Amino acid sequence: MTATLLLIDMQKAMDDPIFDEQGQPQALANAAALLAHWRQRGNPLIHIRHDSMDPSSPYAPHQPSHEFKDEVAPLDHETIVEKRTNNAFIGTDLMQVLEEIGSSDLVVCGVHLQDCVESTVRMAGNLGFMVFLAADAVVSLGQTDINGKKWSADDVHALTLGILDGQYAKVMNSSDLMMNIEGTAVH
Repeated sequence: MTATLLLIDMQKAMDDPIFDEQGQPQALANAAALLAHWRQRGNPLIHIRHDSMDPSSPYAPHQPSHEFKDEVAPLDHETIVEKRTNNAFIGTDLMQVLEEIGSSDLVVCGVHLQDCVESTVRMAGNLGFMVFLAADAVVSLGQTDINGKKWSADDVHALTLGILDGQYAKVMNSSDLMMNIEGTAVH
């Protein structure tokens, strides 16, 4: 069985100024490297696209920023799953697509770690998937907590990865994932 690569919300909207403190500048390049690796091996991959219901959102379908980033844009034959919530499993056909592929292992990358990536990873873990989260191919945002303290994107990134690692996913760098994926599931 082969691990399926999920690329979550890697759309031009991620560059919108509303996301003022975005970390991990290398994440897009690392996600592009993962995508190239998967394509080269013919392993299954799925592009998740956020279709916001908020017409003012940069992720709204009528916005130019709704398009995928050029570096990770899907090819014509590649699967795109459209979602309207932060979780790629809710209200989508993702589970059906994964069942058709026969995937029980997922490699996840994308934006934003503490939002759509985290909710999808948690759900996948709870559904019984073996999830590998590419730590250097996900983007986090700075966050203000309920006490008004501002946390940097790097702090949010480290904490969120720490929370997910071991309970919902195995956190690894993209280079380690590529070295360990040889057309079969990573274990």
